[in-house]
Amino acid sequence: MKVFEYLDRINKMHKMVTYQQTGTPAEFAGFLGVSRTTLYEMIDELRSRGAPIHYSKSQRTFFYENPFEINVSCSLRPLTSHEEKIITGGTFKVEFFFSGRW
Repeated sequence: MKVFEYLDRINKMHKMVTYQQTGTPAEFAGFLGVSRTTLYEMIDELRSRGAPIHYSKSQRTFFYENPFEINVSCSLRPLTSHEEKIITGGTFKVEFFFSGRW
């Protein structure tokens, strides 16, 4: 899954759970554009990070048992030439030398 797409889904998921407007698991998965299996994998991932997510059959929604906040940030910028050298292990220059007669 693409990183930005995944982060967007987590953000939507968090808002819907916060406002207790997810609907059934099938409806929630459909809104997020994932399978029910993927939905539960995402919920398990959030739970492993401390999110107190539960499901109410009577209200037909997921909810947070306690207030919970998700903060995700991403910063994009061009690399400096120094950073490029560190990441690629330095610069690489190709030179061709020919000898002989043409």
